Formats: sequence, structure tokens, C-alpha cells
Amino acid sequence: MILNYIKIAFRTLLKNKGYSFLNIFGLAIGMTCASFIFLWVEDEVSFNSDFAKQDQVYYVPTHQEYDGEWRTFNSTPGPLAEAMKTEIPGVIRAARTKHRDFLFAVDDNAINSSGRYVDEDFINIFSLSFIEGNAKTAFKNPEAIVITKKTAEQLFGKNVKALGEVLKVNNTDNYLITGVIENLPKNVTFPFNWIAPFQRYSNGQDWMTEYGSFFADTFLELSPEADFAAVDAQVRSLIEKKTDDSNSKAFLHSIKDWHLRDNFENGKQVDGRITYVRLFSFIALIILLIACINFMNLSTARSEKRANEVGVRKAMGSGRSRLIIQFISEALVLAFIATLVSILVLFVLLPQFNLLVEKNLLLGLAKPSHIIFLLGVTLFCGIFAGLYPAFYLSAFKPVEVLKGLKATHGSATFIRKGLVVGQFTISIVFIICTILVYQQIQHVKNRDLGFDKDQLISLKVNGTMIEEFSVIKQDLINTGAVTSIGLNNSGVLDGGNNGSGLEWMGGTNTEDVLISFRYISSDFLETAGIELAEGHGFSENRAKDSTSVLITESFAKLMGDGSAIGKKVIRWEDTYTVIGVVKDYLYEDMYGQSDPVLFFNYHGEASFMYLKMNPEITTNALLSKVEAVLKKHNPAYPFEYTFVDDTFNAKFKSEQLIGKLSQLFALLAILISCLGLFGLAAYTAEQRSKEIGIRKVLGASVSGLVKLLSKDFLKLVGISILIAIPMAWYGMDNWLQDYAYRIEIDWWIFVVAGVIAILIALLTVSFQAIKAALANPVDSLKTE
Repeated sequence: MILNYIKIAFRTLLKNKGYSFLNIFGLAIGMTCASFIFLWVEDEVSFNSDFAKQDQVYYVPTHQEYDGEWRTFNSTPGPLAEAMKTEIPGVIRAARTKHRDFLFAVDDNAINSSGRYVDEDFINIFSLSFIEGNAKTAFKNPEAIVITKKTAEQLFGKNVKALGEVLKVNNTDNYLITGVIENLPKNVTFPFNWIAPFQRYSNGQDWMTEYGSFFADTFLELSPEADFAAVDAQVRSLIEKKTDDSNSKAFLHSIKDWHLRDNFENGKQVDGRITYVRLFSFIALIILLIACINFMNLSTARSEKRANEVGVRKAMGSGRSRLIIQFISEALVLAFIATLVSILVLFVLLPQFNLLVEKNLLLGLAKPSHIIFLLGVTLFCGIFAGLYPAFYLSAFKPVEVLKGLKATHGSATFIRKGLVVGQFTISIVFIICTILVYQQIQHVKNRDLGFDKDQLISLKVNGTMIEEFSVIKQDLINTGAVTSIGLNNSGVLDGGNNGSGLEWMGGTNTEDVLISFRYISSDFLETAGIELAEGHGFSENRAKDSTSVLITESFAKLMGDGSAIGKKVIRWEDTYTVIGVVKDYLYEDMYGQSDPVLFFNYHGEASFMYLKMNPEITTNALLSKVEAVLKKHNPAYPFEYTFVDDTFNAKFKSEQLIGKLSQLFALLAILISCLGLFGLAAYTAEQRSKEIGIRKVLGASVSGLVKLLSKDFLKLVGISILIAIPMAWYGMDNWLQDYAYRIEIDWWIFVVAGVIAILIALLTVSFQAIKAALANPVDSLKTE
């Protein structure tokens, strides 16, 4: 019986090739879209899932109160880890860590590698798997280093033992390889290619033992029996217990939340990327529904074509249940074919999708979860799309059908129109969202940053770049490739070092204000294009400026009325004189207001060198000249650079992803909707062919007939516009509330979206309408 149903289903599909194609193609697009989103969501929710102790491992950030608002930072005081481990029951392991970049050298082979100094507990907290060496003895030697398998292969080649080898680090220090561990998965929040004993990093650094110095990333492991709430409460009170400072509170952040729920507002956890996971999962369902709506519409629209079949079957004794099974079987066969088409499309387009979302997703058809997903989507589309047509078609009365009475039910027409409205409503919402997301991104990108990011190159400082800065600077200027060079201890767009507890003359003198500290060379401001509002900048004579500082305008406002020039700022019992006021510039939070900044004329611990490019020289020629100078003075280190405008654009990675996917989904939703509309228009033209023939014989024009056939569909699109506008406005207004610096929603956006929808619908319907209007009336009337 089942085989018979399948055989009939294939015959029906082949008999109606055009409509079958529209259905299969529409469903395949919806399935492909849903599959791409499934792969992306799967990758997002699997972050850190390969670590064994999912219910026991926590990161320890801190909430710190400044000016009445709680702000969240990743760093913690150095002594906190040991205090939690020894004083809080339930904490069985705790580890301080500090991220660092190293240059590894083995003979002539040198690579840059990122890793962490860690306490020994770190190895057990994350259950690191050793290929060479032993976890228990790896850190017994204070000069030890443990590297990943990938790093070992980069340095020594494949199938070569690295254990016991000596690594030259940053051309100065020797580290002994005491272990090789398995590579970490790509989807981890805190990646590293090596770990080394924290003791080596902290030796001689007394400030690291103070609770007032927040610098370390801290991880801990709870015992399986520990009460999370009780432990978290004790962690939150520990800093105050040690320092009597109630303005800083550490807390526990579960490994399960590191990637998806890492946003905090005023000390409260709020959704992070989990919002996008939910959003895109919902969009996948919506796209599938649009595709299923096509099937419903086309199946019910062609009801009269199947009416005689249903009548004869019922007259021959076929029950309604069998007819329902027959029609659902047809839908399942169609969905299965669409799934096969979708898989082929996935193979072809997955590389392009990976470029779009900047991931390395794999189709993985052998994975059980992927097979279950494809099977589930196939059954969902087949049953959901076929259910209503099956019940509708199987309800025809054989007496009415075989007498030639009209089989179409009024409710079917109403439902069909409602589904068309639903399709285009969703498409118009996508169009509006795409426009608004693009506007918001451009709005922020065009914001006045207070510095010139264009033609600005950032280099990481390493080797002898600080010691030979004067010589390197002069040689670079002599090439004509760059016009200015400066050093900074922080990235120009990053938060960097900050603190409170300063005192100053005049104004609101409060220790609760968070101030960012920048240690720069005298020409950094010129290089970055940061302008002075008052006074003058630093000289090249650092000794002359050892007690001088520059401040931003927001800092100057804290000092009260009048000029800030000459006023005093006290930090750590040292008194500094303000010699210049710098215009405020934007860093860290591109949507908000940046904290006041205090500049010191000291670049001895600079982390970044900035080069202002000469716009008259091509980029390739410029980079070649810069590389030659740096290779001359710093030959051991590879030449690596970043364009600051690329770094700036990366700040909007999440928003840009939303924008790109919104464009893609809008296009797919419109395409699927148009497929359905195209099929319905073709069917309508076919059903009214005799009417059109008579009208042409009586003198109706082609334009009049096109208008006649199109107006009903355009009315539906008009209704869709009226429904979509308030939906889109409500959703996007809520989305924009998350951004302090945002656009206003203009009325013309809804007009543009509506016009686009009408034009698309008109083009889709007009093709069939014009075809029907141009047909020879003799062909449609000769049977009468």
C-alpha cells in the first residue's frame, strides 16, 4: 500500500512538472537556509563544550562601582585565587592566568604564538590531555613550558618529539618543553597555544601580591558537592573582607555562559550572543514556514485538478483517511526530494557561507545530530505543508464533484489569501530590518571618533623596538613611506589600563571616577590625529615632562570652571601638572561615551607602535619599505601589522553579521514568496482563461487585462505592508534600545520597503498576467 502511495505521488509530481518544480525549489531554499542556521547555532552553543567539567569550572570576573554604576571587568587581584582556594569550602582548585604573546625560535624557525602564564591548578581545571610529558610533573621546573601539538609541529615538524627541547623565547629567555598537549578546539573562549608557570611571570613583581592591582584572569573549580549559591556569595564578599572596599566584588561565571551570556549591565547578567542564537533559530523556522506556505497555497489552488480523482476514489470506496495518507505521502516525497536538492546546494554554498559568518563549519552528514536534523526538517516540511491540503482535498463530496459542480471551498480561498499575506508580511519585515541594521552600522561608523583611523597602521612592539625607537623612527621617516610614528601602551581603540583614587584641583574631586591611563611617546597624538583643545603636547625630552600630564576634555570638566592648564593631579602621592587638554576621542565602547584619559610622557612599556601612512605611496610599496626597516633593526621577529580601520570595523562584527544575514534572509524570503506568487498567478490566469478570451473579443486592452489580473494580488501585498510596518517598527525599536548611540527610525524607510514589495510582486504577477493577456482568445474559446 505504501509503495502504491509513493508510486502515485511520483506520477502526480511528473504530471505537474512546473508546480512540482516550484514546490521543490521553494522547500529546498527553506531547508538550505535552516540548515545553514543550524550549523551556525550548533557551533555557537558548543563553545567550551569539549572541556570535561562543565558543571564545576568557573571564570571569576569583578564588578566595580564607579560614580554610582557597577561596571564589569575580567581582571582580578593576584592574591584572590589562593584566598578562594584556602578560605572558601567547595573551591578545590583555583588558578591565576595572564595572556602573553611570545616569539618562539628553534634554529632558523621562528613563529609568534599566544598563550598564558598559569598556576599549576589550571592543568587539572581544564583536564588538559598530555601527548608528551606528564601533568603531575610538567610545572616542577620553573623554566618549564607546555605547548600544543600544533605548536610543536610548527616548530619541530610532524612526528618529532618535542619533549625536553629548549625553546628560545623573545630572543632572550630559554624555556624547557616539559609537555605537549592536544590542540584545543577552535570554539573556545580563552584559547592558548602554550602555558608556562605563573611564578616565572610574577617573580620580583611585588605589586601582583596586592589586592588593589586587578590584572589576572582567574579560573576555579568547585567540588561536585559544592553549593554554587553559597560559594558565589562568599566569593562576592572576599575582596571587601580583605580590603574593606565594598566597591569591588568578584563573582562566579559558569563555563556554559562564557560565550553566550557574557554581557553585564550595572552588575546584572544580561543576554549576550544567546540573543542572536534565538533570533536566527526563529528566522530559520520562519523561512521554513514561508516555504511550507507555498506548498499549501499551490496544492489548494489546484484543487479542481484533483477533484475528479478524489471523487472517483471515494466512489470506488476509498475512505477519507486513506486519501489523507495519500496526499501527505505526496508531500513527504516532495519534501524528501527537496532535502536531497538542499544537500547538494549546501555542499556548493557552504564555503561561501563560512566566509560570510567567519567560521569553519562542516556539513558532517555522518554526525547523528545532523542526520536527525535533516530527517526532522524533512518530516516537518512534509507533514506540516501537506496536512491542510490533505484534509482539504479529502473533504470533497463525490456527488458534487462527479456532477461537475465547483469543488473549491470558500474557506480555502480565504486561507490561501491569508497565507500570501503572511508570506509577504514576513518579507517586508525582513526588508525593513535590513535597511535599519545597515543604517545603524553606518551611523556608528560615521561617528566622529576624535582621531583619524584612516591611513593608520598598528604594529605590536617586540624585541628592540623600544630601545631603538629613535633610530627606527628616523629610518622610517627617511623612507618617505610614513609621515609620523608614535608609541602607546594600549591600542588606540581599546580600554587599556585604568583606575581610580586620583585627586585634583577644583571641580568634583571624587575617587569614584574611573580614569584611563595612557603612556605615550611625544608624537603619538600627532600620529593618531588626536587634537589639542588647549595648551601644548609633550616634548621629546621625557625628563622635562616627567611631572607633566595631558588630559582629555572630559577630565578637564571634572576640574571645574576655567582653564585646566596648570592645575595639579595627584596619583600615588606623585603630583603632576596639566600642560595640555586633548579633545575627547572614542575608544572601547563605540556606542557610548569613553572614560576620561590621563596621558603620561613615557613609552618604556609601550605595546603598540603606530605609523601614519603617506597617502601618496601605494600600500604594497609602503609595507615593503616598513618591513625592510623593521627587519634591519628587529630581524628576529616576523613583520606583522594591522590597519586600524580594520580593527575599527571588527568592533561591529556582531552587527555586521546581523546585517549580512538580514540581507540574505530578506532575499530568500522574497524569492520563496515570489515563487508561490508566480505559481498562484499562473493558476489564476489558467482558471480565468475563458474570461480573458471573452474580454479580449469584446475589446479589452492588454494593459486593462494585466491590471485586472494583478489588482487582487497587489491588494494582498498592500495588506501585508500595513501589518508589517508596526511589527517591524516594534521589533527594531526594541533592538535599537540596546545602543546608547543609535539612529532614529524614519518614516521613509517603511515607504521604501513597501514600494520594493509592491514592485517585486508586480513584476512576479505581471509576467503571467501579460502572458495570459497576449494569448489568442480562439485557443480558450474554441471548446465552447
